[in-house]
Amino acid sequence: MDIAIIGWVWLGILIGVIAGFVICSLMTQSKVSELESEIIHHIFVRDSLKEEIFKLENQSKPKPRKKRNIRAKSIKVGK
Repeated sequence: MDIAIIGWVWLGILIGVIAGFVICSLMTQSKVSELESEIIHHIFVRDSLKEEIFKLENQSKPKPRKKRNIRAKSIKVGK
């Protein structure tokens, strides 16, 4: 009689552990999916920002302006 009770207790513990594991994995699956999608989004943003940085670094310098030929007009003093 005692062995039967011990057997039922162990069976209940085993079933409880398995059921608990299944329930926990189902509950955390949505959170894991959400975190994975957030990681993918952050990777996309990081790559986009990297491209922008490389574009800004690789821009050629603007060409300097040509010198203007401005001749000083003769100033007549005293007339």
